[in-house]
Amino acid sequence: MRTGPVPCSPGAGPSDDPLTAALDGPDPVLAIITGITGPSYRPLGEIMAFCGDRRVGSLSSGCIETDLARHARQSLQDGPQVVRYGRGSPWFDLQLPCGGGLEITLVPRPCPRLLAEIAAARTSRQPVGLCITPDLALGRCDPGPTGPMADGFRILLVPPPRFLILGQGPEAAIFAGLVHAAGYPHLLLAPDRPTLAQAEAAGALTRPLHWPALPTDLKIDSRSAVVLFFHDHDWEPPILARALDSPAFYIGAQGSQRARDRRLASLRDHGVTQGLERLKGPIGLIPSVRDPRVLAVSVLAEVLEAAG
Repeated sequence: MRTGPVPCSPGAGPSDDPLTAALDGPDPVLAIITGITGPSYRPLGEIMAFCGDRRVGSLSSGCIETDLARHARQSLQDGPQVVRYGRGSPWFDLQLPCGGGLEITLVPRPCPRLLAEIAAARTSRQPVGLCITPDLALGRCDPGPTGPMADGFRILLVPPPRFLILGQGPEAAIFAGLVHAAGYPHLLLAPDRPTLAQAEAAGALTRPLHWPALPTDLKIDSRSAVVLFFHDHDWEPPILARALDSPAFYIGAQGSQRARDRRLASLRDHGVTQGLERLKGPIGLIPSVRDPRVLAVSVLAEVLEAAG
Protein backbone atom coordinates (compact mmCIF):
# COMPACT_ATOMS: atom_id res chain seq x y z
CA MET A 1 0.00 0.00 0.00
CA ARG A 2 1.38 3.42 -1.02
CA THR A 3 1.22 6.10 1.67
CA GLY A 4 3.52 8.75 0.25
CA PRO A 5 2.77 12.22 -1.10
CA VAL A 6 0.24 12.75 -3.86
CA PRO A 7 1.91 14.57 -6.77
CA CYS A 8 0.14 17.69 -7.89
CA SER A 9 -1.17 17.17 -11.39
CA PRO A 10 1.49 17.97 -14.03
CA GLY A 11 -0.94 20.05 -16.00
CA ALA A 12 -2.59 22.13 -13.29
CA GLY A 13 -5.55 23.15 -15.43
CA PRO A 14 -9.28 22.62 -14.91
CA SER A 15 -9.36 19.82 -17.47
CA ASP A 16 -7.28 17.35 -15.50
CA ASP A 17 -6.78 18.54 -11.92
CA PRO A 18 -9.49 17.70 -9.38
CA LEU A 19 -8.77 20.59 -7.02
CA THR A 20 -8.72 23.15 -9.82
CA ALA A 21 -11.92 21.68 -11.22
CA ALA A 22 -13.54 21.94 -7.79
CA LEU A 23 -12.56 25.61 -7.61
CA ASP A 24 -14.04 26.41 -11.02
CA GLY A 25 -16.89 23.91 -11.40
CA PRO A 26 -20.55 23.89 -10.28
CA ASP A 27 -21.58 22.08 -7.09
CA PRO A 28 -18.20 20.40 -6.58
CA VAL A 29 -17.74 17.28 -4.49
CA LEU A 30 -14.27 15.97 -3.66
CA ALA A 31 -13.85 12.22 -3.24
CA ILE A 32 -10.69 11.25 -1.35
CA ILE A 33 -9.27 7.81 -0.60
CA THR A 34 -8.84 7.82 3.18
CA GLY A 35 -8.44 4.09 3.76
CA ILE A 36 -7.08 1.09 1.87
CA THR A 37 -7.32 -2.61 2.66
CA GLY A 38 -5.07 -4.86 0.61
CA PRO A 39 -4.04 -3.88 -2.94
CA SER A 40 -5.30 -0.67 -4.54
CA TYR A 41 -5.29 0.82 -8.04
CA ARG A 42 -4.76 4.33 -6.61
CA PRO A 43 -2.74 5.49 -3.57
CA LEU A 44 -3.92 6.72 -0.22
CA GLY A 45 -4.91 10.38 -0.49
CA GLU A 46 -5.85 10.23 -4.19
CA ILE A 47 -8.47 12.86 -5.04
CA MET A 48 -11.31 12.87 -7.57
CA ALA A 49 -13.76 15.69 -8.25
CA PHE A 50 -17.41 15.59 -9.29
CA CYS A 51 -18.62 18.90 -10.73
CA GLY A 52 -22.14 18.65 -12.06
CA ASP A 53 -22.00 16.09 -14.86
CA ARG A 54 -18.20 16.24 -15.12
CA ARG A 55 -15.74 13.90 -13.41
CA VAL A 56 -12.07 14.77 -12.99
CA GLY A 57 -9.63 12.06 -11.93
CA SER A 58 -10.33 8.48 -10.87
CA LEU A 59 -10.10 6.35 -7.74
CA SER A 60 -10.24 2.91 -9.32
CA SER A 61 -9.90 1.23 -12.69
CA GLY A 62 -13.42 2.43 -13.48
CA CYS A 63 -15.48 -0.03 -11.48
CA ILE A 64 -16.86 2.32 -8.80
CA GLU A 65 -16.90 5.81 -10.29
CA THR A 66 -20.50 5.64 -11.55
CA ASP A 67 -21.80 4.56 -8.15
CA LEU A 68 -19.53 7.08 -6.47
CA ALA A 69 -21.10 9.85 -8.60
CA ARG A 70 -24.49 8.87 -7.14
CA HIS A 71 -23.14 9.19 -3.60
CA ALA A 72 -21.51 12.51 -4.51
CA ARG A 73 -24.86 13.91 -5.68
CA GLN A 74 -26.48 12.70 -2.49
CA SER A 75 -23.79 14.36 -0.37
CA LEU A 76 -24.77 17.74 -1.83
CA GLN A 77 -28.04 17.30 0.07
CA ASP A 78 -26.99 15.26 3.09
CA GLY A 79 -23.48 16.61 3.74
CA PRO A 80 -20.10 14.85 3.95
CA GLN A 81 -20.07 11.08 4.14
CA VAL A 82 -17.76 8.08 4.08
CA VAL A 83 -18.42 5.15 1.74
CA ARG A 84 -16.62 1.85 1.37
CA TYR A 85 -16.10 -0.41 -1.63
CA GLY A 86 -14.68 -3.89 -2.01
CA ARG A 87 -13.44 -5.75 1.02
CA GLY A 88 -15.57 -4.86 4.05
CA SER A 89 -18.23 -3.06 1.98
CA PRO A 90 -21.98 -3.61 2.49
CA TRP A 91 -22.44 -3.67 -1.31
CA PHE A 92 -21.52 -7.20 -2.34
CA ASP A 93 -22.28 -6.47 -6.02
CA LEU A 94 -19.56 -3.82 -6.27
CA GLN A 95 -16.25 -5.60 -5.91
CA LEU A 96 -12.81 -4.24 -6.76
CA PRO A 97 -10.90 -6.36 -9.32
CA CYS A 98 -7.77 -6.12 -7.20
CA GLY A 99 -9.56 -7.78 -4.30
CA GLY A 100 -8.90 -4.93 -1.89
CA GLY A 101 -11.09 -2.42 -0.11
CA LEU A 102 -11.39 1.37 -0.34
CA GLU A 103 -12.71 3.89 2.16
CA ILE A 104 -13.64 7.11 0.37
CA THR A 105 -14.56 10.38 2.04
CA LEU A 106 -16.90 12.70 0.13
CA VAL A 107 -16.61 16.43 0.86
CA PRO A 108 -19.30 18.52 -0.86
CA ARG A 109 -18.79 22.19 -1.77
CA PRO A 110 -15.28 22.66 -0.29
CA CYS A 111 -14.49 26.24 0.71
CA PRO A 112 -13.53 28.28 -2.41
CA ARG A 113 -11.09 30.39 -0.40
CA LEU A 114 -9.32 27.25 0.79
CA LEU A 115 -9.11 25.91 -2.77
CA ALA A 116 -7.74 29.27 -3.98
CA GLU A 117 -5.06 29.22 -1.26
CA ILE A 118 -4.07 25.70 -2.26
CA ALA A 119 -3.93 26.72 -5.92
CA ALA A 120 -1.67 29.67 -5.10
CA ALA A 121 0.70 27.50 -3.08
CA ARG A 122 0.87 24.92 -5.83
CA THR A 123 1.52 27.59 -8.48
CA SER A 124 4.56 28.62 -6.43
CA ARG A 125 5.59 24.92 -6.32
CA GLN A 126 5.27 24.62 -2.56
CA PRO A 127 4.23 21.41 -0.75
CA VAL A 128 0.70 21.66 0.61
CA GLY A 129 -0.87 19.85 3.54
CA LEU A 130 -4.61 19.28 3.09
CA CYS A 131 -6.55 17.77 5.99
CA ILE A 132 -9.94 16.21 6.62
CA THR A 133 -11.09 17.00 10.14
CA PRO A 134 -13.02 14.51 12.32
CA ASP A 135 -16.29 16.20 11.29
CA LEU A 136 -15.30 15.65 7.62
CA ALA A 137 -14.52 19.29 6.84
CA LEU A 138 -11.60 20.21 4.57
CA GLY A 139 -8.77 22.44 5.80
CA ARG A 140 -5.06 23.26 5.63
CA CYS A 141 -2.40 21.66 7.80
CA ASP A 142 1.36 21.47 7.92
CA PRO A 143 2.86 19.34 5.14
CA GLY A 144 3.60 15.83 6.33
CA PRO A 145 3.07 12.20 5.37
CA THR A 146 -0.26 11.27 3.84
CA GLY A 147 -2.36 9.27 6.27
CA PRO A 148 -4.36 9.37 9.51
CA MET A 149 -3.50 11.98 12.16
CA ALA A 150 -4.64 12.37 15.74
CA ASP A 151 -7.12 15.03 14.62
CA GLY A 152 -8.13 13.78 11.19
CA PHE A 153 -6.58 12.70 7.91
CA ARG A 154 -3.80 14.48 6.01
CA ILE A 155 -3.01 14.54 2.28
CA LEU A 156 0.42 15.75 1.25
CA LEU A 157 0.38 17.40 -2.17
CA VAL A 158 3.79 17.85 -3.75
CA PRO A 159 4.69 19.61 -7.01
CA PRO A 160 5.23 17.35 -10.02
CA PRO A 161 8.82 16.90 -11.22
CA ARG A 162 9.94 19.84 -13.37
CA PHE A 163 12.46 19.22 -16.14
CA LEU A 164 15.11 21.80 -16.99
CA ILE A 165 16.67 20.48 -20.19
CA LEU A 166 19.82 21.99 -21.68
CA GLY A 167 21.67 20.91 -24.78
CA GLN A 168 21.57 20.63 -28.53
CA GLY A 169 20.80 18.01 -31.13
CA PRO A 170 18.05 15.42 -31.50
CA GLU A 171 18.66 13.94 -28.04
CA ALA A 172 17.69 17.22 -26.34
CA ALA A 173 14.77 17.93 -28.67
CA ILE A 174 13.27 14.43 -28.52
CA PHE A 175 13.62 14.29 -24.74
CA ALA A 176 11.87 17.66 -24.39
CA GLY A 177 9.08 16.45 -26.67
CA LEU A 178 8.62 13.27 -24.64
CA VAL A 179 8.48 15.21 -21.37
CA HIS A 180 5.88 17.52 -22.91
CA ALA A 181 3.83 14.56 -24.14
CA ALA A 182 3.92 13.08 -20.62
CA GLY A 183 2.48 16.33 -19.27
CA TYR A 184 5.34 17.40 -16.98
CA PRO A 185 6.43 21.02 -16.46
CA HIS A 186 9.57 21.62 -18.48
CA LEU A 187 11.80 24.05 -20.33
CA LEU A 188 14.39 23.34 -23.01
CA LEU A 189 17.30 25.75 -23.29
CA ALA A 190 19.38 25.28 -26.45
CA PRO A 191 22.06 27.39 -28.17
CA ASP A 192 20.96 26.55 -31.71
CA ARG A 193 17.81 27.20 -33.70
CA PRO A 194 17.43 23.68 -35.21
CA THR A 195 17.19 22.08 -31.77
CA LEU A 196 14.68 24.67 -30.59
CA ALA A 197 12.61 24.26 -33.75
CA GLN A 198 12.50 20.47 -33.48
CA ALA A 199 11.39 20.64 -29.84
CA GLU A 200 8.82 23.35 -30.56
CA ALA A 201 7.36 21.20 -33.35
CA ALA A 202 6.73 18.54 -30.69
CA GLY A 203 4.99 21.09 -28.46
CA ALA A 204 7.81 21.59 -25.94
CA LEU A 205 8.49 24.91 -24.23
CA THR A 206 11.84 26.38 -25.28
CA ARG A 207 14.19 29.26 -24.69
CA PRO A 208 17.46 30.23 -26.41
CA LEU A 209 20.65 29.65 -24.45
CA HIS A 210 23.14 32.36 -25.38
CA TRP A 211 26.15 31.31 -23.34
CA PRO A 212 27.31 28.42 -21.11
CA ALA A 213 25.40 29.28 -17.94
CA LEU A 214 22.03 28.80 -16.37
CA PRO A 215 19.99 32.02 -16.66
CA THR A 216 19.94 33.88 -13.35
CA ASP A 217 16.14 34.13 -13.38
CA LEU A 218 15.73 30.37 -13.63
CA LYS A 219 14.73 29.00 -10.23
CA ILE A 220 15.67 25.43 -9.32
CA ASP A 221 13.67 23.84 -6.52
CA SER A 222 13.85 20.45 -4.84
CA ARG A 223 11.39 18.98 -7.34
CA SER A 224 13.48 20.06 -10.36
CA ALA A 225 15.59 17.82 -12.57
CA VAL A 226 18.47 19.33 -14.55
CA VAL A 227 19.34 17.20 -17.58
CA LEU A 228 22.12 18.06 -20.06
CA PHE A 229 22.42 16.80 -23.64
CA PHE A 230 25.56 18.48 -24.97
CA HIS A 231 27.97 16.98 -27.47
CA ASP A 232 30.29 19.95 -26.86
CA HIS A 233 31.05 19.28 -23.22
CA ASP A 234 32.72 22.69 -22.79
CA TRP A 235 29.23 24.08 -22.26
CA GLU A 236 28.70 21.93 -19.17
CA PRO A 237 30.91 23.07 -16.24
CA PRO A 238 29.32 26.50 -15.52
CA ILE A 239 25.83 25.02 -15.86
CA LEU A 240 26.55 22.02 -13.67
CA ALA A 241 28.33 24.14 -11.07
CA ARG A 242 25.15 26.10 -10.40
CA ALA A 243 22.96 23.02 -10.63
CA LEU A 244 25.08 21.24 -8.02
CA ASP A 245 24.68 24.29 -5.77
CA SER A 246 20.89 23.96 -6.01
CA PRO A 247 18.43 21.58 -4.28
CA ALA A 248 17.60 19.82 -7.59
CA PHE A 249 16.70 16.18 -6.92
CA TYR A 250 18.31 14.98 -10.16
CA ILE A 251 21.32 16.31 -12.09
CA GLY A 252 22.60 14.37 -15.08
CA ALA A 253 24.56 14.80 -18.28
CA GLN A 254 24.71 12.78 -21.48
CA GLY A 255 27.94 11.02 -22.41
CA SER A 256 30.09 7.96 -21.90
CA GLN A 257 31.99 6.99 -18.78
CA ARG A 258 35.06 8.66 -20.29
CA ALA A 259 33.06 11.84 -20.82
CA ARG A 260 31.92 11.63 -17.20
CA ASP A 261 35.52 11.39 -15.96
CA ARG A 262 36.53 14.40 -18.03
CA ARG A 263 33.47 16.28 -16.82
CA LEU A 264 34.34 15.68 -13.18
CA ALA A 265 37.94 16.75 -13.77
CA SER A 266 36.74 19.93 -15.49
CA LEU A 267 34.41 20.73 -12.61
CA ARG A 268 37.25 20.33 -10.13
CA ASP A 269 39.33 22.67 -12.29
CA HIS A 270 36.49 25.17 -11.97
CA GLY A 271 36.68 24.89 -8.19
CA VAL A 272 33.68 22.59 -7.72
CA THR A 273 34.49 20.00 -5.08
CA GLN A 274 31.21 19.56 -3.17
CA GLY A 275 28.30 17.43 -4.31
CA LEU A 276 30.01 15.80 -7.29
CA GLU A 277 28.53 12.45 -6.24
CA ARG A 278 25.09 13.85 -7.11
CA LEU A 279 25.99 14.13 -10.79
CA LYS A 280 24.55 11.28 -12.88
CA GLY A 281 26.37 10.05 -15.96
CA PRO A 282 26.06 8.11 -18.10
CA ILE A 283 22.36 8.84 -17.76
CA GLY A 284 19.38 6.54 -18.28
CA LEU A 285 18.33 3.11 -17.05
CA ILE A 286 19.33 1.39 -20.29
CA PRO A 287 23.13 1.24 -20.71
CA SER A 288 24.99 2.32 -23.88
CA VAL A 289 21.95 3.69 -25.70
CA ARG A 290 22.59 5.38 -29.04
CA ASP A 291 19.09 5.89 -30.44
CA PRO A 292 17.78 9.33 -29.26
CA ARG A 293 14.25 7.99 -28.81
CA VAL A 294 15.33 5.08 -26.63
CA LEU A 295 17.65 7.41 -24.71
CA ALA A 296 14.77 9.79 -24.04
CA VAL A 297 12.59 7.01 -22.59
CA SER A 298 15.52 5.63 -20.61
CA VAL A 299 16.39 9.01 -19.05
CA LEU A 300 12.77 9.91 -18.33
CA ALA A 301 12.32 6.63 -16.48
CA GLU A 302 15.48 7.24 -14.43
CA VAL A 303 14.39 10.76 -13.45
CA LEU A 304 10.90 9.64 -12.46
CA GLU A 305 12.38 6.80 -10.41
CA ALA A 306 14.53 9.36 -8.59
CA ALA A 307 11.49 11.60 -8.06
CA GLY A 308 9.81 8.83 -6.04
